[in-house]
Amino acid sequence: MGRLEGKAALITGGSSGIGEAAARVLVREGARVGLVARRAGPVESLAAGLGNGTVTAVADVADPVAVARSVKEVAERLGGLDVVVNSAGIAQPIALADLHPEAWRETIDINLSGSFYVAREAGLRMAADSGGTIVNLGSELSVLGMAMYVAYSASKAGVVGLTKALAAELAPKVTVNAVLPGPVDTPMLEAEFNCFPDPDAAFQATVDRVPLRRLATADEVAEAVLYLAADAAYATGMTLELDGGSTIV
Repeated sequence: MGRLEGKAALITGGSSGIGEAAARVLVREGARVGLVARRAGPVESLAAGLGNGTVTAVADVADPVAVARSVKEVAERLGGLDVVVNSAGIAQPIALADLHPEAWRETIDINLSGSFYVAREAGLRMAADSGGTIVNLGSELSVLGMAMYVAYSASKAGVVGLTKALAAELAPKVTVNAVLPGPVDTPMLEAEFNCFPDPDAAFQATVDRVPLRRLATADEVAEAVLYLAADAAYATGMTLELDGGSTIV
């Protein structure tokens, strides 16, 4: 407890899933947290339950103007920024024949461009101040290919490249790393399964390809985020594969 005592953290996608779990873990460790999400109701409800001075800002990470405003607002309300967690994202299984430019752009805009907009605004701010750390959320599909996930795989592969380039440019005051989870038991993954004709079969096929034969929990991913944010002071440009072994087979 207290590994982030006195630190100020901004988390995108903070209203559910991995973002919500990360918020709970960082608050547990003493951080003052600012949650950024598209939906006001859920994120404000979560903030009220977290306590510890948690603040919120409503923004779509795909909108650079909204991102600049929300990062500035959170930093001012928290008295600075020390940690940024880029957790906002979408995943839509779409066959290549149906992957029209609008769907492609939406995935790239949120998963990759959104991570860039947040990291740029927050990273430059931290570099000009006392430093800090950025943790991006990639995926096992940052390094694997999978049918029906062309846009998602491309966006998450881009997050890895973004992480490494940011680490080089923001050093030595700001470290930048990424967690690459495998399938995680979140509302987003459940929604993906429901896109298939047989959601139960899709679930079982996903579990069967993971050597540990289960989904990760959002809390397990949040603990990996905490490690990079609180304990990995000499790590930058690193990817932490938290995938139950799915990328080794």
